[in-house]
Amino acid sequence: MPVKIPAALPAAKILTEENIFVIDDTRAQMQDIRPLKIAILNLMPTKDVTETQLLRLLGNTPLQIEIVLLSMASHVSKNTTKEYLDAFYRTFESVKNDKFDGLIITGAPVENIPFEDVDYWEEMTQIMNWSQTHVYSTLHICWGSQAGLYHRYGIDKHQLDDKVFGIFEHRVLTPQHKLVRGFDDIFRAPHSRHTTIRKEDIEKIPDLEILAESDEAGVFIISSRDGRSIYISGHAEYDADTLAREYNRDAQKGKNIEIPQNYYPNNDPKHYPPVTWRAHANLLFVNWLNYFVYQETPFDIEDIN
Repeated sequence: MPVKIPAALPAAKILTEENIFVIDDTRAQMQDIRPLKIAILNLMPTKDVTETQLLRLLGNTPLQIEIVLLSMASHVSKNTTKEYLDAFYRTFESVKNDKFDGLIITGAPVENIPFEDVDYWEEMTQIMNWSQTHVYSTLHICWGSQAGLYHRYGIDKHQLDDKVFGIFEHRVLTPQHKLVRGFDDIFRAPHSRHTTIRKEDIEKIPDLEILAESDEAGVFIISSRDGRSIYISGHAEYDADTLAREYNRDAQKGKNIEIPQNYYPNNDPKHYPPVTWRAHANLLFVNWLNYFVYQETPFDIEDIN
C-alpha cells in the first residue's frame, strides 16, 4: 500500500523513481480504507532530505499511510524557506485537536545546547505532552529521543569526549520483543552525535526497556513497556552518503573532525561508502508500524487516549 503525500513534495519524484509506492490526495480519496495517520515533526535543517529518508522507510510496508509534516512555529528555519514550509508543513496549533496513529520526532542539531535553552523547547514540551493523549505510538530519533527521555523521565544527556560518528555494530538484547523481530543478533546502524544517554540512568526507570546496544555507540533502542514510546539514539534512516556529507561539510569549515568510523572502504574518503544498515532500518520501521501502530490503534482514531 502507498504513502499518501502531496504530489508537489520533492520527495514524491525521488520515491517514485525508486519504485516506492506513493499517491496524492486525489487518488487516495478513491480508496475505501482508513489509512494510518502519521505525523512527522521534522526538526532537521535540510527538511527535504529528511522527508525523503523517512518516507522511503515508511513506504516499505503493505499499509496505507497518510503523512502530516509538522514544523515548529516558534523557530525560524535558516535552511528551509517559508514558502516551502507554508506549502507542505503544518504547525502544532493547527493539529492540536487531531489524533494520530503515530508520530515521528526527528533529531535536531541542538544537542550541545541545554534542553531549556533551545528556542522551541516550550513548544516541544507541549507537543510531547499532547502526544500522550493524541498519538498512539511515538518514535523518537537521536536528539528527539534525548528530548523525550529528559522531558518524560528526567534522564539527562551527557557530553562525550569524542563524537560518536560512523557505522557501529549493535547486538539485540531482547530478541523476543516485537520491535526487533527478525533482526540479526548483530546488526549495524549509523550514529552522529556529541552526547549520549547513559545505560545506568535508563535502567533506573522501570517503565523503560533496552532492546539493543553497542559497545562503541552505547544504547541504541529503548522502548516503554507499553510500546507507545520508542527511543532510537542513532539514525537508521540515513542515506549512504549522509555521513560523507556531514564529514565534508565540517572538514571544509576547518573543524577538527575524524573520518566516520567503519564507513569508507579502507578508511579512504575517496571511496563511496557501502550501505550496511538498510535492511534493519526497513525492518525497524515496518515492525514499529505493524506491531505498535497498526495492530494496536483503535479503528476509530478518536478513541485514542
